[in-house]
Amino acid sequence: MHRPIIDIVLVALLAAALVGQLSAQQTERSMTAAEVRIPVGDTTLYSRAIGLGRPVIVLHGGPDFDHGYLLPELDRLGDAFRLIYYDQRGRGKSAEKVQPKDVTLSSDVDDIDRVRRHHELDAVALLGHSWGAVLALEYALRNPTRVSHLILMNPAPVSVSDLEAVRKAYLERLGEETDRQRAIVASAAYQAGDPEAVAARYRIHFKPSLKRPEDYEKMMARMRAGFLCQGKDGILKARAVEDQLMRDTWEVAGYDLLPKLAQLAVPTLVIAGDHDFMVGAAERIAGAIPKAELVTIKGCGHFAFLEDAGGVRKALDSFFGKPRR
Repeated sequence: MHRPIIDIVLVALLAAALVGQLSAQQTERSMTAAEVRIPVGDTTLYSRAIGLGRPVIVLHGGPDFDHGYLLPELDRLGDAFRLIYYDQRGRGKSAEKVQPKDVTLSSDVDDIDRVRRHHELDAVALLGHSWGAVLALEYALRNPTRVSHLILMNPAPVSVSDLEAVRKAYLERLGEETDRQRAIVASAAYQAGDPEAVAARYRIHFKPSLKRPEDYEKMMARMRAGFLCQGKDGILKARAVEDQLMRDTWEVAGYDLLPKLAQLAVPTLVIAGDHDFMVGAAERIAGAIPKAELVTIKGCGHFAFLEDAGGVRKALDSFFGKPRR
């Protein structure tokens, strides 16, 4: 082989190696979470971003939880999306200096916009899980031009009538455990925010919500660790915030977003599990939003991101027009 040809081949190999190294470094950086504090009055919202690609603001459920229960499974979508999590005001790492009475549905909706502006986004995709789906819809109805896509994963009901239907089906599934859960909730330890009592209550509450025992144990261990980290004061504050948000939504006579959803022109993906204890909620929401896509994952309960990560990825890739992985 002539020397000039050898030199060209060597240069090409070195360039390829350099590009590969830079690509690997970029991927590593994109999968390293960046944490920030977003000012909100006298306090701040904790926000955590990871990944590279289309920005997606993630809205956790509860509403007395924080984003921790979604990890690490959702993080694995970071090879295709820039996931922007935050703990909603008064919960998790966003609880300092927050008075529960100051947290309302309107303030929670406004906080989504604060997160959007902080990350310098125009129209953004929202991914809401459970209660987070309700919050995503409330935001989209008030700010339709600021939402590019909606992903509603295992959504909670958005009407009082649907909530009653969900409760009835839930109690039927819970069966004899209903009385034991009520006894825990009435106990002094639970009322005082004892993390172990709270964990014991949620072990009963979520038992009908996951199909496979191994997924159930994984989620319960994760939640227990979260409650222990949160401590009594954090639990009681988050519980008081939840009570206020219930008064703003499901406890309002005639609360019903379904007729309003007909005005949404936002591309929407609704992900449900065929074992979800929020029976019928996803179907009702998908049916109310024009051209919404409903994907029901078989053998999956209320935590689709944990129970069938592959099914969730397939649904997202199809929704955003990406090739199947």
